[in-house]
Amino acid sequence: MAVLEITNSGHVRKLRLNRPEKKNALSDELAWGIISAVEEAAKDDTVWIIAITGTDDAFCSGLDLTPSANGTHPYLSTQDALLDDLGWVSRFPLVLREQCDKPIVAGINGVDVGAGFSLAMASDIRLAAESVRLIAGYPRIGGSPDGGLSWTLSQAIGYEQAMRFLLENRTVGAEEALTLGLVGEVVPNDTFFERFDEYCQSLTNLSPITARLTKRVVRRATALVDPEGHFRYELQNIRRAFTSQDGQEAQKAFREKRAPEFKGR
Repeated sequence: MAVLEITNSGHVRKLRLNRPEKKNALSDELAWGIISAVEEAAKDDTVWIIAITGTDDAFCSGLDLTPSANGTHPYLSTQDALLDDLGWVSRFPLVLREQCDKPIVAGINGVDVGAGFSLAMASDIRLAAESVRLIAGYPRIGGSPDGGLSWTLSQAIGYEQAMRFLLENRTVGAEEALTLGLVGEVVPNDTFFERFDEYCQSLTNLSPITARLTKRVVRRATALVDPEGHFRYELQNIRRAFTSQDGQEAQKAFREKRAPEFKGR
């Protein structure tokens, strides 16, 4: 079974995360598959719109931390190498926002956490099913945001709301997400995928030149001065968080399903 299903409908290329048994958690295979698929779609003149969604009741439950995951924890292994190679986590915003001129629409069909939330926020437009649950996830395992989330989230909802969402680590439902500006539309569950497909097709009524130039100018108007440098800074910070005593305690408490005991070290 392919962990990423790729289909075409007219000028829309749909990428469907397909690890339902893991709630579409990101393994190396799935994450690099998404990046490669977006890069390929960006070069294909027959593709005007890129759609990303999940399966069953999950968009993406974040990074797969289970022992059976493909690859190891991206911050606790080959840490020094990460400063030279951004890895897939920080390539989401680089590829989806910076390198791809074609509009990317995320269809958030269910739970969306951590690195999966970063993936959705790196998209240009977001539709949500009414049952979605959006969770930062990072504080619970002793981490700071990555995947460009410090940029895309504050850009979407402003500085204070971004800080509150990240630090409070609470679950945000569809209607609150719409009010905050995390998503642009909420759709009933039973018609979600139909509406998602319909919306993506509606964007192909525009000239692809118009769509691409619009993304270019909006991106430039809201761009980071040094996006790759910023994403490296994110990695440095989350690395420090995960390797601290508090970070290790947070991860241990998460696995043991108990409240962590922090010491500020």
